[in-house]
Amino acid sequence: MPIDDLRVPFDEDFERPLNLTEPQEDERGRNIQDLLDSPSYSLAFLDHDFIRSDYARSIRLQLEMEKPEWFMRQYGIRSTVIVFGSARFVSQKKAARLLAEAEEQLEKQPHNDGFRDAVKTAKQQLETSIYYEKAREFARIVSEETMKQQPMESNALFDYVIFTGGGPGIMEAANRGAHEAGAPSIGLNIKLPYEQRPNPYVSPQLCFQFHYFNVRKLHFMLRAKALVACPGGFGTFDELFEALTLRQTERMQQIPIILLGVEFWKHCVHFDYLVESGVINRRDLELFYMTDSPQDAWNTIKAFYR
Repeated sequence: MPIDDLRVPFDEDFERPLNLTEPQEDERGRNIQDLLDSPSYSLAFLDHDFIRSDYARSIRLQLEMEKPEWFMRQYGIRSTVIVFGSARFVSQKKAARLLAEAEEQLEKQPHNDGFRDAVKTAKQQLETSIYYEKAREFARIVSEETMKQQPMESNALFDYVIFTGGGPGIMEAANRGAHEAGAPSIGLNIKLPYEQRPNPYVSPQLCFQFHYFNVRKLHFMLRAKALVACPGGFGTFDELFEALTLRQTERMQQIPIILLGVEFWKHCVHFDYLVESGVINRRDLELFYMTDSPQDAWNTIKAFYR
């Protein structure tokens, strides 16, 4: 390029062209300090404004991929069992307490619509608490059996580790079951507009927080030996059907996918109608198995690998 075609570089974020003139002697000391204080001079990985910028999104995605992988390798997590389900379910003990409190308030003020609604909600929570207890039992069964087979060496590898979204409800129940069995368990929290904290039963060294749903879901599948889906809402359906799609299209390893809670799943998804409508094949129904029994779910997983 001819020298005459060179233009003074201009950064639109500044109000004036970049100064390319030679500083005077008395300005040099001041300019050095300005250079050291400039955001451009800070180390890239310590520059929070840069790391959080749109330009660095690919770097953030990679960091969310690499950090949990680093920790899981450190702690010898070789394979996992994913447990999905509603964040809104509570234990039977808590549900019974909430119902008793709501009924006591309603008894004092029988015409209070708010207390009447609270009783209705508490009764519903007591009904759905069965799924909390099933998830808890399943995780305990898996963890107790696998821990018996786990060698005690410091560099041992862990298999069939319970893996959840790390939040409340079914996630808490599964992490709790593993914790009660003395086994490690993993939780992948996600940063949401409303407050979400990890449940207290996740192993502290295996508790992670994510910003990106897609990286989080990839981590769920990487080490999965099985997936158990308990009743849940949009998030549970999203995670379940992504796994079914990956299995249907052979884009992931073959794993058993178990729907725990037959009545719920048959009411929510008319799988046979999907076949009748021609949108899936009859053999696609073999990608999952329904049961109400936590022990049967674990036996199915073991039989799959036997």
